[in-house]
Amino acid sequence: MKGYPIFLTGLAAKRCVVIGGGPEAERKVAGLLECAASVTVISPDLTTQLRLWVEAETIAWLPRPYQPGDLHGAHMVIVTDSSPSMRATICQEAEAERVLLNVADDTSHSNFTAGAVMRQGALTIAISTSGCAPALAVRLRQQCERTFGPEYAVFLDWLQALREPFARQYPDFTERRARWYALVDSEILTLLQQGHVDLARQRLAEIIADVTPDTAKPIEAQVPATPPAPRPEAEP
Repeated sequence: MKGYPIFLTGLAAKRCVVIGGGPEAERKVAGLLECAASVTVISPDLTTQLRLWVEAETIAWLPRPYQPGDLHGAHMVIVTDSSPSMRATICQEAEAERVLLNVADDTSHSNFTAGAVMRQGALTIAISTSGCAPALAVRLRQQCERTFGPEYAVFLDWLQALREPFARQYPDFTERRARWYALVDSEILTLLQQGHVDLARQRLAEIIADVTPDTAKPIEAQVPATPPAPRPEAEP
């Protein structure tokens, strides 16, 4: 069954519950923390890393199995460890509370699925096989990790600094769009990938030179003193 892809925001102000305390729960919590989510874990036991997050007060912990009522006020629930009978109870409560529910390896009890995710700074790529083959989604994510390196994070930092100056200088959407494509279709990303940060910054300055004399200043302040880190090798 095909799903509609979305990206959730504002999770810091929403209660996110993870039921389970094993390695899969740890992976789910790590992904939520990358989005600055407010996380509560419900499980009698925790992995070492989950315990460290609890001790640092990064996440909250209910040291017991799930109980009816635990989902009250939750925005999202991820279940990584539960018996079939408990799963049914969780699903009923989630439906009553109108929360987003993902049960690992059980799309029939889930109202959303989470794809394999790759991040480079502001760039986020999520891949889904609609539950058909999660292993293939992982392999595709690994291909993306080899394709989209840290140069994309740097480039997006620069483009973010340009958004307001571009909006002021080019109120006409058609003209502004042409400027954006001139940037993204340029050789800037290639130069960053090759480690030529100064040349990339120079090329960007050439393209935006007629926006405003002060435009390049906030851009240069965000350029790292050293080239982007080498591309990490994806796990086999």
